[in-house]
Amino acid sequence: MNLQRRRNLKVVAPCIVFIGIMLGLVAYSPTLYRMFCAATGFGGTTQRVDADSGIVSDRTITVRFDSNVAPDLPWQFEPVQRVVSVRLGEEKLVFFIAKNLSDKAIVGHATFNVTPETTGIFFNKIQCFCFDDERLEADEKVDMPVVFFVDPALAADSETTNVHTITLSYTFFRSATSDKAKDLSRFLATAEPDVIRGRQLFAERCAACHAVDVNKAGPLLGGVVGRKAGSAAGYKYSSALLSADLTWSADNLDRWLADPGKFIAGVKMPVRVLDSSSRRDIIAYLETESRIDRSAYGSVAQGPFDQHRKE
Repeated sequence: MNLQRRRNLKVVAPCIVFIGIMLGLVAYSPTLYRMFCAATGFGGTTQRVDADSGIVSDRTITVRFDSNVAPDLPWQFEPVQRVVSVRLGEEKLVFFIAKNLSDKAIVGHATFNVTPETTGIFFNKIQCFCFDDERLEADEKVDMPVVFFVDPALAADSETTNVHTITLSYTFFRSATSDKAKDLSRFLATAEPDVIRGRQLFAERCAACHAVDVNKAGPLLGGVVGRKAGSAAGYKYSSALLSADLTWSADNLDRWLADPGKFIAGVKMPVRVLDSSSRRDIIAYLETESRIDRSAYGSVAQGPFDQHRKE
């Protein structure tokens, strides 16, 4: 290769690399921007978490709800409650009503933010219809749950310490794609239990502390339906669970997941599942897992956290 071609290559090669990088940034800029907003709360972007922090402050804050619908989406969409008052760190369940006013199924997607925008990093959603594209059947009406909490750290931050009201806003748009949409009918009281959804919810909400085949921070949950409370082999329970005279049934599990401390006084289980449809599907998954013979695990079904007294 002669000298001139080498010189040209030294100029052309960096240009090609630069163009490739720019094309990549253009292609992935929406995703990168969403990741940036989610990580920093920029623009009032809220956070997505699996559970609350377990810390509840005495300070209360007012949360207002705002709902909007794009002109080309024939849906009714509004909060059941316009305003709620919550303590910082307190997990709260609220509902939004969605109704399809047309004669055909439509898929929508909700955008969201909070104001003041500086509170986005402290506003945490555990469950929300805004995480996915949602399908609403013709003339169908559904109450959609949102589970959230406001991080107590809001009170200590210089930019938010004087904030006493947060507004959570949603706008529903017609979605261009429908192949991955979820059916909002899953929130109906008449919906059949969904084992697949239950397994996904278990992975999101429970798997940090529980498994179906091994003790972790909490006892193994395979075979829990029909099992006496406080009897999983190899797990060290709290005295409250050991003294509880009950057998785990679907009804008892529902009451336990809704509020462990209210159902059995003195237990240390920190996580609640406030939405009834989520509890229904998690329990359906556990019922399926309870039909599997796990007797082979016996007393060796132990994980590295067996010395903990989580429940």
